[in-house]
Amino acid sequence: MAVSVVICAYTDERWPLLRAAVASVRRQTAPPLELVVVVDHDEALLARAAVELDGVAAVANHESRGLSGARNSGVAATRGEIVAFLDDDAVAQDDWLERLTAPYADAGVLGVGGAIEPCWLAGRPPGFPAEFDWVVGCSYAGMPTRRAVVRNLLGANMSVRRDVLDAVGGFRDGIGRVGRRPTGCEETELCIRAARRIPGGAFMFEPGARVAHAVPADRATWGYFRARCFAEGLSKARVAALAGSRDGLASERAYTLRTLPAGVGRGLADAARGDRFGLTRAAAIVGGLAVTTAGYVVGSVRSAPA
Repeated sequence: MAVSVVICAYTDERWPLLRAAVASVRRQTAPPLELVVVVDHDEALLARAAVELDGVAAVANHESRGLSGARNSGVAATRGEIVAFLDDDAVAQDDWLERLTAPYADAGVLGVGGAIEPCWLAGRPPGFPAEFDWVVGCSYAGMPTRRAVVRNLLGANMSVRRDVLDAVGGFRDGIGRVGRRPTGCEETELCIRAARRIPGGAFMFEPGARVAHAVPADRATWGYFRARCFAEGLSKARVAALAGSRDGLASERAYTLRTLPAGVGRGLADAARGDRFGLTRAAAIVGGLAVTTAGYVVGSVRSAPA
């Protein structure tokens, strides 16, 4: 299958990371049909990308500012049967596309996502719980360890059939990250909408398709942890308002009832064995859930009809 790769960028501050992302796509054992870099309403960055990124089609986001509009603009600029999305601060393993596209041999597969491993630029905080690695845009404890059907993909490493994107109208405006605002869930809403639109279809998680996601020092702080958790709660409320709480919160229920209690238990057990950060990880899980829930409550009130 012909695969197009889309990378969305919004700031010149991440230029070295963008160059590394582009270089990783060029090294693929299964080269893509094309690579498109979408620049989100930054004329200077667009001009630089057009000049300095050889062999890359640099295009502007022609929709509303934000990741959803940028991804839609990228899809519109590509021709592949499969559209793969890679974050501008992620580096793909050399066999990323080869592994990411393998599940498409099954015609019922609508999209495939892969594993996102954190690359902590200033070192991983020892008290940061693996169950909350989604805070920094990465795969987290509790996700499948083998190929499996999932409700939704994670945006830094995912792919979707073009006909699926066309059928559902792409990513929805008004949801997802805009610049540095730490909201998200645009891919969650799209996957739910697509699964409803195409009965019998499924989204797959393929952990062998790996990318390394840069985590800068300013995202390794408890301040960012709290802000991201609250923003995730807001985003989940928006998804629940659009898709209904049954589908919008199905994965979150299992995560809250099984993954998080197990994580707290591990933290306490680690503390009992002398790990002085075990209690920190356990407390972070409890606190992260509380802040995310608070964001969800606030978001639900905002989304409620007048």
